[in-house]
Amino acid sequence: MTAPFDLTETDRLLSTTRAVRRRLDLERPVEREVILDCIRLSQQAPTASNTQKWCWMVVMDPAKREALGAIYARGKGFIEQARSQIDTSDKQTHRVYDSAEWLLDHMGEAPALVIPCIKGRIPEGAPHGMAAAIYGSIYPAMWSFQLALRSRGLGSALTTISLFFEKDVAELLEIPDDVMQVALLPVGYTKGTDFKIAVRPAAEEITHFDRWGA
Repeated sequence: MTAPFDLTETDRLLSTTRAVRRRLDLERPVEREVILDCIRLSQQAPTASNTQKWCWMVVMDPAKREALGAIYARGKGFIEQARSQIDTSDKQTHRVYDSAEWLLDHMGEAPALVIPCIKGRIPEGAPHGMAAAIYGSIYPAMWSFQLALRSRGLGSALTTISLFFEKDVAELLEIPDDVMQVALLPVGYTKGTDFKIAVRPAAEEITHFDRWGA
């Protein structure tokens, strides 16, 4: 059977789209049209019940990026707490936290800061299924957006620390109360495009067929 896509290139895109922090080029501007092209592609992602309640806040103004970066930097304690729970022998994860701490100091310098949003909010005490449907209506689009960035030589990292300060971000950017922020993605061209496949458990070790443990 002939695959409908070039599997070599498709698999390379899927397996080497990394969370990019230190390798973001903070000096090279990102064109507005590139951001819009990637958002257009993201809109082809599925949503729960075809609701399409996604919307995107893109911050490119230098002063607002700096202010948003200052809000994000308040989350240093969250990263320090999370790092303290990682075994010292886990070098790969500690490198991730080194990179995350670097981003705390440089978030506001990213050429574009993108906030995926959902119109509406999760009701207080909502069942797990409802929350999953709401988040599931934006996360596929976010990943499509990141893949589209990668295919064009740009990178990003999905961060959620800003959500602890959502009201402050909303005030800064005049986001309405009935719009829920879901993440904050720094976006920029990458320094090189030679991202590698990450070390992950074998699929056989994390997959169960027909019953748990089989």
